[in-house]
Amino acid sequence: MVLEIADFAIRPGTEDDFAAAYRSARELLAATPGFRSARMTRGIESPSRFVLLVEWDSLESHTVDFRESDRFGQWRALIGPYFDGDPRVEHFGDIPALPAQ
Repeated sequence: MVLEIADFAIRPGTEDDFAAAYRSARELLAATPGFRSARMTRGIESPSRFVLLVEWDSLESHTVDFRESDRFGQWRALIGPYFDGDPRVEHFGDIPALPAQ
């Protein structure tokens, strides 16, 4: 499993519109092979900052199956107009827990 973390700065005053656009765009993520879950969070101290957490089966599920599909263009068309700069996107893998002794 791979965790994608996308950090979005949203133009002040458009946060509610961005949240509504995300709700519409989420189905594009969910329709992608290898998609597991998605959760969008909003900053409390920084309400123009949003962080998206997406679980994928593999890195390629995101980078190939989603980013190289028509769904990605639709996704960006829906949420991109609200960006205040490019999002920061990184991928993470779990650290296994120690085995019971």
